[in-house]
Amino acid sequence: MTFHPAIFKAYDIRGVVPTTLNEGVAEALGLAFGAHALAQGERVVAVGRDGRLSGPSLAAALIRGLVAAGIEVIDIGQATTPMLYFAASTLCQSGIEVTGSHNPKDYNGFKMVLGGRAIYGDEIQGLYRAMADGTAQRRPGGSVRHADVLANYTARIVGDVKLARPMKIVVDCGNGVAGASAPAIFRALGCEVTELFSAVDGHFPNHHPDPSKPENLRDLIAALQGSDAELGLAFDGDGDRLGIVTKDGNNIYPDRQMVLFAQDVLSRVPGGTIVFDVKCSQRLAPAIQAAGGTPLMYKTGHSLIKARMKEVHSPLGGEMSGHIFFKERWFGFDDGTYAGCRLLEILSRAPDANAVLNALPTSHSTPELNVVCEEGEPHRVTALLQAAAASHFQAPAVVNSVDGVRVDWPDGFGLVRASNTTPVLVLRFEGQTADALHRIEAAMLALLHSVKPDAQVQASAH
Repeated sequence: MTFHPAIFKAYDIRGVVPTTLNEGVAEALGLAFGAHALAQGERVVAVGRDGRLSGPSLAAALIRGLVAAGIEVIDIGQATTPMLYFAASTLCQSGIEVTGSHNPKDYNGFKMVLGGRAIYGDEIQGLYRAMADGTAQRRPGGSVRHADVLANYTARIVGDVKLARPMKIVVDCGNGVAGASAPAIFRALGCEVTELFSAVDGHFPNHHPDPSKPENLRDLIAALQGSDAELGLAFDGDGDRLGIVTKDGNNIYPDRQMVLFAQDVLSRVPGGTIVFDVKCSQRLAPAIQAAGGTPLMYKTGHSLIKARMKEVHSPLGGEMSGHIFFKERWFGFDDGTYAGCRLLEILSRAPDANAVLNALPTSHSTPELNVVCEEGEPHRVTALLQAAAASHFQAPAVVNSVDGVRVDWPDGFGLVRASNTTPVLVLRFEGQTADALHRIEAAMLALLHSVKPDAQVQASAH
């Protein structure tokens, strides 16, 4: 059969069911991944799936392919992506989650871990080549056993996180798979929980499970204002990202969350290196330094951040997209539920949780913006931008090209980078004042238009 190369993304495999992704793709992936795993000495692979309607049939096909490759499969059934990562950290070292994450309901895909590391980039392209060539060998010895990891996952979190006082919270799971586990875990910590949309439903009948979009937080904000709860938490479709809303309706974006998490982690790991992506606020690095840590800005992408954290032995990492990675006291993978628990642990020490959150450093900033491009064009444009930026900007501007072009001024920053998942340029601007924001935005757009005159800036699609 033929496979659509466009579904093989930088960090995962993702497509529309059944047009570009179907059971044939899933089974072929199982065979190719299984052969690749065996070549690396990995015989056991855990498989989980989120709450999407196509999940059961795709997971069954994936498992057929893995078994045909000679793999011992541990089927954990319906579970969040972090629960799959937990299985691949405690029961074995490799795993695949069948998930469409925060994408529209007709999407699905696969997030993969091999030998304790997320696979991405060239390794995913290698799986595509093996599938397209049909070179993966079938071997005897494959098997399937079932395991329920929820009890051990819950016990591990509840044994680690301790609240200084009970807290009242509202939790919106958006009918994603976190609804089957997160509310009960918060109750086990001692929280009083008001639930919104916990029933797992792949139709997503209430709103889309993507807390990075303000429109998906409206129900949570309304529920908070109509109750005596202190705080609102929201999860994405597969439970690896967390949204936080204060009592007065403020969305605490992930780079501000990272200030709080870094201060806490560095109190126990003095001098630790904290990794964050180029989309994060200029306020984050000084806050890490003030807490006694070493800030390290790196490329956007959850697989890339995790790999960099391993290289520098980082206790904590995070991205503006909402992926937060705790290595201190945890396994180093991104987990919305665990991040929520760590947040509550910190806030429970203060009499007013909202005062702590609202005191976090803030700036004037744009939401994520996109420039739609032709396939393959974004990386060509960013290469031109990197070549032009050094001569385009004068001191005190500082140009960083670790991922696209990020230019920092004393009062803000601008970013243009190529998305690794869709053919768009990603733009973000921040200023310590509204005037600084407008000046920086104009300067960065002038640079962009000098290499791409037809660039049209619009709101991010997702």
